Amino acid sequence: MFNIGKIVNTHGVRGEVKVLRITDFEDRFNVGNTMYIAKDKDQPIPVEVVSHRIHKGFDLLQFKGIENINDVESFKGAFLKVAEDQLNELEEDAYYYHEIIGSAVYLTNGEELGTIKEILSPGANDVWVVNRKEGKDVLIPYIEDVVKEVDVTNQKVVIEPMEGLLD
Repeated sequence: MFNIGKIVNTHGVRGEVKVLRITDFEDRFNVGNTMYIAKDKDQPIPVEVVSHRIHKGFDLLQFKGIENINDVESFKGAFLKVAEDQLNELEEDAYYYHEIIGSAVYLTNGEELGTIKEILSPGANDVWVVNRKEGKDVLIPYIEDVVKEVDVTNQKVVIEPMEGLLD
């Protein structure tokens, strides 16, 4: 299952939850969609969206059969998830984070640099954090000039570092 949002609070008294979105796909929260509420090690709870609106930068959702603040109070801190078969098709050269994290990173000369352990999204482009075998982590900008090849099937990424990137 894959995270699409985090329930950060309740909203009002009619069972709405305030969600911090962790997805680029707005249609995830459309009325009628099913998702799962997962908290800690508990079994995920399937829920159906009956209302969705945006308020002050957060998604406000209400779920079928849940109409009271007392019913959603325990959801605070839980993640909203979707199953793998609910993932959207991506454009060419676009990837889900789970497809990239864990990939081995090689330089164009064949030397292995390390493994991608995290992806940051600070602005215009993602930054892939590479855990080196030795030394400090390296931040690789996901731009055409640096990332030359991505093979999600074999979990392999080839980069051509720009000057100063590996220092």
